[in-house]
Amino acid sequence: MDKNVFSKIYKNKKVLITGHTGFKGSWLTLWLKELGADVLGYSLEPPTEPNLFTVLGLEKEINHIIGDIRDEGKLYKAFQEFKPEIVFHLAAQPLVRLSYKEPKLTYETNIIGTVNLYECIRKVKSVKAVITITTDKCYENKEWVYGYRENDPMGGFDPYSSSKGCVELITSAYRNSYFKDMGIAISSVRAGNVIGGGDWAEDRLIPDCARSLSQNKEIVIRNPLAIRPWQHVLEPLSGYLWLGALMLQDKEKYSGGWNFGPNDEDVLTVEEVIKEVISNWGRGSYTIDKSNHPHEAKLLRLDISKARYELKWIPVYNVYEAIEKSIKWYKAYYEGETEMKDFTIDQINEYIERAKAKKLIWCEV
Repeated sequence: MDKNVFSKIYKNKKVLITGHTGFKGSWLTLWLKELGADVLGYSLEPPTEPNLFTVLGLEKEINHIIGDIRDEGKLYKAFQEFKPEIVFHLAAQPLVRLSYKEPKLTYETNIIGTVNLYECIRKVKSVKAVITITTDKCYENKEWVYGYRENDPMGGFDPYSSSKGCVELITSAYRNSYFKDMGIAISSVRAGNVIGGGDWAEDRLIPDCARSLSQNKEIVIRNPLAIRPWQHVLEPLSGYLWLGALMLQDKEKYSGGWNFGPNDEDVLTVEEVIKEVISNWGRGSYTIDKSNHPHEAKLLRLDISKARYELKWIPVYNVYEAIEKSIKWYKAYYEGETEMKDFTIDQINEYIERAKAKKLIWCEV
């Protein structure tokens, strides 16, 4: 893998990732490890079985601590001993439907967990840059056709979305009250509906499809006309990593909120995505569950103009390529004849090569 991307900033850097055993956390951990970073993970046990963290064998590759973000004492000990320079905060209760069933857990994990993290950063004083991952659902959803911009109001209809809106406010408060004077850069980042190989979470579209198709079962969908900003997992991760590199160079300029979503034309309905998944898998069928379900937004878009112009970051894949790469990963896994760590690294390499072909600034040497 080309270790010169992101201005070679991550080689030998001490990076702490919360939520490293999750889907996005595992992809980020692998990429940072391949870039030569010294990574410490802090997270609960992997949330599903199977899970990407175990499939990739990452427990043998990095130092990691199984711990709850709500346990400030254990988290602080990890900070004290490791003394990270960069923190990527992904630990969260990330599911909308689960948040209806477990609102207290959702708020405690997402809000108090974030406060605990920021308190550790205040005390340890080794950290130079913090990137907190929130969600596109942190915005007050008006069900309009326009993409939400970083200066639009925070909101949240459901416990999950509102908890992430709260995280945005907390991040802004800590930035202005503490971190700015301490010389610590801190940003919050909001991605779209992230897809890619290795996600087995419940009530997510692509994992539900992969489970059903691998067992020759019919796919059941809830909201066929819901529109989402679908993107491959490597898209926001490249944005986070590039932003982190820039924050180390200019703390004031790059601190703030950032959207990392797909291009406007790559926003599809759930039903359109399902048809594309079935086409890539080579077989399958779906049915629509018309029973009542908890509220979910029908229309959601992100405006990425700020990242495009200020970071020179743009997506590498269109939505059809994102679906194709995701399904290729799942098919390789379920066929059982491929070493999935190598396959996953190959997908990162393919992504970097495509970015180079587009002459994107983050992969220039």
